[in-house]
Amino acid sequence: MSRGAFSWKGGIRLIDEDVSRRTIAVSIKATKLTGRVLAQACLAVGRKIKKMYRARQTPHGKQTVRQLMGHGATTNSIEVESPKDFDRVARRWNVDYAFYKTGPDKYLLFFKSGQADAITACFSEYSRRVLKRSKSQRVPIREQLKRAAAELARQPSHKKERAREAVHEDR
Repeated sequence: MSRGAFSWKGGIRLIDEDVSRRTIAVSIKATKLTGRVLAQACLAVGRKIKKMYRARQTPHGKQTVRQLMGHGATTNSIEVESPKDFDRVARRWNVDYAFYKTGPDKYLLFFKSGQADAITACFSEYSRRVLKRSKSQRVPIREQLKRAAAELARQPSHKKERAREAVHEDR
């Protein structure tokens, strides 16, 4: 640990200035309260700290199916063909989801039931992108190269034939 992260105030070692301000604010308010209310305030602060700790522990966004099921919420699933495209769209909508491969180019998208509205909006944007991409029907570069190679194979070769000229006796 670096020494700059800690500070000394009044003989008490504090980790962060923000923590020290919160501690002082709680102690000032606590001087005017009874013991029972002070205990309730301490329990409330403890619950809030625990909640923030759990929020940092649970993953958000793309995750494994096991992690998503570990959230404790009910999940739904939808079949998706290209998870890469959906992933790009889903990052904007800040939803928790997971993919499970069921076959070649077939994936199940798992998501929390509580986020169904956000997933619906996200899925509509994803389907719009997929339809737009299928309309353009741009030929992939590898396919273009294969077609060009096949075309070259069909055409006769243009090799120049070099033949020796007959030597004239006059020279």
